[in-house]
Amino acid sequence: MRRITLAVVATAAVLVLLFSYRTSTSGPLAASSSVSRAHVVSGGGSSGATSAAASGPPPSAAASGTVVVDGNAEATRYGPVQVEVSIAAGKITAVKAIRYPTDTRMDQEINNQAIPELARQVLSAQNAHIDGVSGATYTTEGYITSLQSALDAANFK
Repeated sequence: MRRITLAVVATAAVLVLLFSYRTSTSGPLAASSSVSRAHVVSGGGSSGATSAAASGPPPSAAASGTVVVDGNAEATRYGPVQVEVSIAAGKITAVKAIRYPTDTRMDQEINNQAIPELARQVLSAQNAHIDGVSGATYTTEGYITSLQSALDAANFK
């Protein structure tokens, strides 16, 4: 009887410790920024590039060549994720994660595999409706949300 009691107490203590362990030092989860960080940079091959705030209407991709848009920085459990998307001739030509969690070695391992795969999926789908990466759920959710905000800022359909 004594062994059973000891086993139950030890198991409960381990479970409490396990569920209270924090894996990130980036602070509490915050809602995504309400201030739009999206900006549009367009250049049709000229040396000067123009910038416009996200609140103003961005130039269309067809009229100005390549449009580069930064999405909102989306807060995730492990840190912010922010995406930059390039659009030319009505197509997504490049996607780059400009912010993502790298605080721990686990963050680095996960995101070194997930970020390129997410970019491949976006270029293939040509929109934000992608499958994501198993094992990188938080990064995937932040990536998709930031990507969608960039596409919305560029009026990409």
